[in-house]
Amino acid sequence: MGRLTGKLKELWLRSMKHRAMLVAPPVALILWLGYVSVGPRSTVQYFTAKVEHGDISQVVQATGTINPVNIVPVGSVVSGNVVAINVDFNSKVKKGDILAQIDPVPFQNQLVQAKADYQNSLANVKSLNAQIETARANVQTMKANVAKAQATLENATVTLSRTKMLAEEGVVAAQQKDDAQASYDEALASLHATQAQEKQSEAQLNTTIAQRDQAVAQSAMKKSQVQSAELQLSYCTIRAPIDGTVINRTVNVGQPVAASLQAPNLFSIGQDLAHMLVYSNTDESDIGRIKAGTEATFRVDAFPRETFHGVVSQVRMNAMTIQNVVTYNTMIAFDNVDLKLFPGMTAYVSIPVAEAKNVVKIPNGALRFKPDLPDSQIQALYAKYDIQQNGRATAAGRVAAASGGTPGASRGTPTGPRTGQGNGGGGDAVVTVKADTGIVWKVLPDKTLEPIQVGLGVTDFTFTALTSGKLSPGDQLVIGQSTATTTAQAGARGPMGGIGRRF
Repeated sequence: MGRLTGKLKELWLRSMKHRAMLVAPPVALILWLGYVSVGPRSTVQYFTAKVEHGDISQVVQATGTINPVNIVPVGSVVSGNVVAINVDFNSKVKKGDILAQIDPVPFQNQLVQAKADYQNSLANVKSLNAQIETARANVQTMKANVAKAQATLENATVTLSRTKMLAEEGVVAAQQKDDAQASYDEALASLHATQAQEKQSEAQLNTTIAQRDQAVAQSAMKKSQVQSAELQLSYCTIRAPIDGTVINRTVNVGQPVAASLQAPNLFSIGQDLAHMLVYSNTDESDIGRIKAGTEATFRVDAFPRETFHGVVSQVRMNAMTIQNVVTYNTMIAFDNVDLKLFPGMTAYVSIPVAEAKNVVKIPNGALRFKPDLPDSQIQALYAKYDIQQNGRATAAGRVAAASGGTPGASRGTPTGPRTGQGNGGGGDAVVTVKADTGIVWKVLPDKTLEPIQVGLGVTDFTFTALTSGKLSPGDQLVIGQSTATTTAQAGARGPMGGIGRRF
């Protein structure tokens, strides 16, 4: 009985092994197939963005400050205490309006004294003129005396000559001859004395004339002192030099003003706040593309939802260097009719420097994308689709050139200026740019990639204008890819930050 039981057990075990051997291979095959179909694998997923059609505007971004066209600081030329202020912040003034008054009393006293000195100098001139007239009369008297002395001398000369002749003939006594000689000598001496007196009177006249001229000069100086005192007194009244608005006031009534070293700035007047300027700091790399007369837009923090419009009025040549960054002031003129914008506001300026109208637009994410493939496979795709490389002309390049496109070696290689025309859009790209080329990747229905060489024009850093290439609006271009184990993308998000379409 025991042997029978052992045999039965042995037969049972053998049958189990046979069944196991029969079932194991199918089970293993099923498990392997399940692992292959369900287990981890490298499934490539592409993110795409659509080619669009429209306009592109390339702009230069800058930050600036709003200022009046002209700001005039108003100061004081004289020192003194402020006794009155007639304007305040935001007051509108006309040229000549009184802004403030400096205490005029000290300057009025100086003017009175200067006028008194001037009147005294005028009286002195009159006195010297009278003395000149007296001296001239004295000169005339001396001239008459000289003429009289000359006549007396001539008479004495004739008498002396006649007396000498008579004395020699013995007609008259020798005493008479001596008397005639004495009379002659006396007349001659009298003539010399009278001539000396004449010269003295003429010298006195010249001296008086010189004193009069000096007094006239002194009078002119005193008159200038009067005018200076009047001017200083007028400076006590501070007036507006232009029409405008008071945008700053730094003085109060009773405050002393010291103008001995330099004129203090009491007020700042902005001229015509209805027409203002934005002083924008533009980087030197952008300054060559900005031209006067270009329309510009800007925003301010005070009105974040509004866009304001202006015109580039001037690009100033005065360079400013801050931390080795060179910038230039670009002036944006705009109308501020409703006076919404105030001086000093920060403006965020956008200046269009190039524009393309009615063109095919390639998303920039597609231009940055490069598939995660071996270089040999990428080169094979280039050869398959006749992509131009390193400046070698291909059939596709020749077709593009014949149709007005611009074949290039690679993205960023300039091939000269041209006026582009985007194909596939049916419109004109009305802009002259440096033609570049790039390569974008398109997903085919069988999930393979096709490289497409494109000519590139104006960019707004979101889209780039197509100037040549086999693309049409609505085409989906790859902007990124991902797999179960790795992710390779050059912009897996859409051009505006959203996730692109998946394939």
